[in-house]
Amino acid sequence: MVSPMMHRAVLGCTLFLALSASGWAADETVVVAFGDSLSAGYGLEEEESFPLQLERALVAQGVNARVINAGVSGDTTAGGRARLAWSMPADADLVILELGANDGLRGIEPAATEANLDAMLAELGKRDTKVLLTGMRAPPNLGRDYGAAFDGMYARLARKHDVTFYPFFLDGVAAEPDLNQPDGIHPNAAGVAHIVDRITPFVLDALARSSSSP
Repeated sequence: MVSPMMHRAVLGCTLFLALSASGWAADETVVVAFGDSLSAGYGLEEEESFPLQLERALVAQGVNARVINAGVSGDTTAGGRARLAWSMPADADLVILELGANDGLRGIEPAATEANLDAMLAELGKRDTKVLLTGMRAPPNLGRDYGAAFDGMYARLARKHDVTFYPFFLDGVAAEPDLNQPDGIHPNAAGVAHIVDRITPFVLDALARSSSSP
């Protein structure tokens, strides 16, 4: 079993090598999927993962895009906050921030999760990097009060930082057996395709905002 530290070291090296070896074109739109196992492609072949399916969808829309997989399975918002500075390409055109599911599964206080997301959004704002924030929903077994606090923070943060917002990353996929792997948590290839179909218009909107910024 690979430790979280090794996962992060490998991720950093992978991002660096990928950007260096490809001769990153000046006119290429670079999108970073920064999240956990849901966006990293847990249990899937690389070609079936969210970043590559999204990349193909964007290319089909006429966008010369490359979507970088910066997902770490098991990552929490605290983990994402800790690795953001060193694992994020400086010249990314758009970051899809998809974190919080593991916070909910662990019952982490919503205030702590919100503070971590707030810090990441603030850092990306300082870099003038455009963001698509994807929401998550708390497990129902944690109660109504926890759910209200957890679910509501994403829209609140999107308004605060003026970023494009996709309310629920697993919209239309959660609790659908045909769209999930046997664990009932992670989307299968068809589930990822469903996510990509729904989220692509929001990605295009976020990119348009980016291109029209001063």
